[in-house]
Amino acid sequence: MSWSISGHGLSADALLNLESIFALGNGYLGVRGNFEEGYANPDLQSIRGTYLNAFHDVIRIPYGEKLFAFPDNQQKLVNVIDAQDVRIYIGEEEELVTLTEESILGYERILHLDKGYSERRVHWKSSTGKELKLRFRRLVSFTHKELFAIDIYIEPVNFTGRIKVVSRVNGEVSNYSNPNDPRVAAGHSKLLSVAGCGVQEEFLYVEDKTSVSALHTCCVTRHQWDGNWQTEAHASAAEGTVTATAELRGPLNLTKWNIYTDTLRHEEHLVEKGIGLHKALQGMSMDDLLTEQQAYLQDFWKRSDVVIENDQLLQEGIRFNLYQLLQSAGRDGHSNISAKGLSGEGYEGHYFWDTEIYMLPVFLMTSPERARQLLLYRYSKLEQARNRAKEMGHARGALFPWRTIAGTECSSFFPSGTAQYHISADVAYSYIQYYLAEEDQEFLLDYGAEVLFETARLWMEIGHYHEGKFHIDEVTGPDEYTCLVNNNYYTNVMAKYNLKWAARSYEVLQHSQNNGLQELCSRLGVTPEEVNRWQQAAEAMLLPYDSELGINPQDDTFLRKAVWDFENTPRDRYPLLLHYHPLTLYRYQVCKQADTLLAHFLLEDEQTEETIRRSYDYYEAITTHDSSLSSCIFSIMASKVGYHDKAYEYFIETARLDLDNTHGNTKDGLHMANMGGTWMAIVFGFAGMRLKESGLSLSPAIPDGWTKYAFRLTFRGRLIAVTIGRTDVELELLEGGALTLTLYGQPVELSPGATVRQTLIP
Repeated sequence: MSWSISGHGLSADALLNLESIFALGNGYLGVRGNFEEGYANPDLQSIRGTYLNAFHDVIRIPYGEKLFAFPDNQQKLVNVIDAQDVRIYIGEEEELVTLTEESILGYERILHLDKGYSERRVHWKSSTGKELKLRFRRLVSFTHKELFAIDIYIEPVNFTGRIKVVSRVNGEVSNYSNPNDPRVAAGHSKLLSVAGCGVQEEFLYVEDKTSVSALHTCCVTRHQWDGNWQTEAHASAAEGTVTATAELRGPLNLTKWNIYTDTLRHEEHLVEKGIGLHKALQGMSMDDLLTEQQAYLQDFWKRSDVVIENDQLLQEGIRFNLYQLLQSAGRDGHSNISAKGLSGEGYEGHYFWDTEIYMLPVFLMTSPERARQLLLYRYSKLEQARNRAKEMGHARGALFPWRTIAGTECSSFFPSGTAQYHISADVAYSYIQYYLAEEDQEFLLDYGAEVLFETARLWMEIGHYHEGKFHIDEVTGPDEYTCLVNNNYYTNVMAKYNLKWAARSYEVLQHSQNNGLQELCSRLGVTPEEVNRWQQAAEAMLLPYDSELGINPQDDTFLRKAVWDFENTPRDRYPLLLHYHPLTLYRYQVCKQADTLLAHFLLEDEQTEETIRRSYDYYEAITTHDSSLSSCIFSIMASKVGYHDKAYEYFIETARLDLDNTHGNTKDGLHMANMGGTWMAIVFGFAGMRLKESGLSLSPAIPDGWTKYAFRLTFRGRLIAVTIGRTDVELELLEGGALTLTLYGQPVELSPGATVRQTLIP
């Protein structure tokens, strides 16, 4: 049933990619899929990583020429204390167990998506002929967020004798860097120093601190030994070590429990708090943890699973993507989802607009509480967004950062960073979608309205009227191959929606929460006259349109440029950003990713279907899809305009992007936005789901070759099962009260326990 991922490679490239694919996390703590025993070849590169979501240091941004309001510093996700290391030595010769092609008699590696842990099963033979069977199991707990556990089972095959295990907790760690790839950090690899290391009772501990942000993290480790082991613990200046010896006459087992704390979440006394968390877990075994983990996953898959019949590879891909999204989503108000989640260091652990547009929709329609937590993170950074707007010369409003961890702008290349003002509209859009999905007026009052009001003020600051139309100049849209333009269609239409809903939320709260609204407006200085100005600007917003082509131009001058010479661009020159100066790209009609087309998806009612179809045809011909955020949108919009074969082709590019390493950089971490986009291509694309003020609607189709697909939606307290077959659509209300939704443009009443069937409309 495709509930597992297997990986067998031991080559350098395979191991690096599998470190990302087999990464484990829980939204707070993430650990890459490294080998406990390390790699046999000392020259083999490994990105050995453990990460705490939002745990960062601050580094100085170097400039040759620094101008006003360029950020001085940026945050960077820190690779923290390494507790993965467990070395096994056998015999009097102390032969080290390490994997080589010659030493492996049997090898299997599995990531269990339904049970929430990974394992390796190894049948190993030493150079002197001694054979062992080993099973490594590891999990990062969803129910105990600080816990990373490793369980090792050792069984002798053809010998008895001495065994020694050396388990380390290492505080001397560095980040990975690659000076030749702008998607990976180029320096600043040593960010931590050891603040303390020791042994207390049965616990090893290492505490580290960052150089500039003054954050501390601590790992406290204890071991459970099944068998007659002799153990000795030792602490040096930078690492804690336990050495254990035993006579290997039958199976032995050890479990390594690692608790991570940090000052963002645990404030102070990290060693004591770590020990306290350990003591609370001391009655549990690894099997108990696995039982808890599986129960947690059962609840998740009950609401989130997508079933694709008769295609094991696609089924494997979609479940893997959903599982990794779950592992990456911050749930504590301090954290969000970075571009690579907790699986690697690509993009330095920064949060982008990817969360709101590509990842939050998955949680919004399957696990709304997780979506709420992601929105609360953005709200917690609203004051920094206000400050950034002022720094950028705006008297009022909130400009959310293009890339950030702690809330301040981390992008040093402003044309494709700070100039992407649409980030503020993207954040606003996600709050609107949450309201449409949940109708939570208290959340709208307490958080959403303030975000909408302050982002609306930003557009009034940056925009201006010209010949009766509201214009927005000198911005960059989603397409980073076209920067600093006037009236980017995506930015303008998203700003229009932002302004409209700032006024609309004022109206909603007037009728339901007027006292609270008046208190909010008094605090913010919002007046009815200002609200009217937002509505007027929305109505007057310029949305570029070319009557000759019948499309929405990407911006005022886009169609005046020459089209990029795709025919004579060799395949090895892609992605273009790695081979051409930005100015070269800016001078041509060439798109890195969906831009206007993305706007057509998010706000389809702004244009006719004919305009959207013509725009699709036009932009498809000039888009390189050098961004992993692109193909899913082209899939969704191909479904929208009836290009079903293309919809499926683009979907295939998203479904297994990391599992098959199609972009060539899975080693740097998984592509979280693409993973969300895969789900969107199924639910928004093939199934035609839309969420609007009028409610929830579906217009399903089924790809050729599929016999059936199914998914579930959570909407206003209901759980709805959707199944699409070759000839009909089934809707079943599994939880909650009766509900009316729209199917193929017609209202359908869902009642508890009843199934609605309707013929599939091609």
